[in-house]
Amino acid sequence: MATHNELGKQGEELAAKTLQKKGLRIIERNWKFAGYEVDIIATTKTQIVFVEVKTRSDDTIMNPEDAVDYNRQCRLTAAANAYVKYHQITLEPRFDVVAIVWNEQRCEVNHIEDAFFPTPRPRHYGNKRHR
Repeated sequence: MATHNELGKQGEELAAKTLQKKGLRIIERNWKFAGYEVDIIATTKTQIVFVEVKTRSDDTIMNPEDAVDYNRQCRLTAAANAYVKYHQITLEPRFDVVAIVWNEQRCEVNHIEDAFFPTPRPRHYGNKRHR
């Protein structure tokens, strides 16, 4: 397994422990649906929380949370919609990001609650380009 894969798995484990310490109950890890994946799905008393975990060994080029761009938000929203429908969830959805910088010198965990709001993917109508 590549080093970045190992770092990612370690980051997800640390993120899960961080969320549990904050009182969230983890109900799924690495949930997959139709090519989409949600790193962690957790609950509070009133919310279902879909969590994207980004772990980096260095943040000099980009902060880990900045990697959760519009496209990633759309994919996470689509997966969350599928999960809510499939499991008939009635809790309010929330989208969090756990950004981790983890290297030999430091380990920083930044849990960003309500990191973004559900983002619909724009619809494309046929092959025509709109100008």
